[in-house]
Amino acid sequence: QVQLVESGGGLVEPGGSLRLSCAASGFTVSTYVMSWYRQAPGKERELVARIFGAGGITDYADSMKGRFTVSRDNGKNTVDLQMNSLEPEDTGVYYCKAVRLGQQYWGQGTQVTVSS
Repeated sequence: QVQLVESGGGLVEPGGSLRLSCAASGFTVSTYVMSWYRQAPGKERELVARIFGAGGITDYADSMKGRFTVSRDNGKNTVDLQMNSLEPEDTGVYYCKAVRLGQQYWGQGTQVTVSS
């Protein structure tokens, strides 16, 4: 059974950092395109970053470049998102997504709130 479980969200002050983790079961993350999305209140869900391929190719939404880093731990079968220099605009629910050959799976999301 495929399952994605996000963790690591919380409340952080502007300028702070958080590290999110997505634990996968039922499949191997290195064989899927693994992505992080976020959904701010009243807005559509948007792509944050993704990692794919045997070598761990990464790409990011423009507003996250230089602040966020996506990584993969094949041994633990997890995908992490390190978020630095957080801004109030980064507030939202962060979701992990796995895609391969037309199949896609989502996690339940983890809340990130950036506020003083």
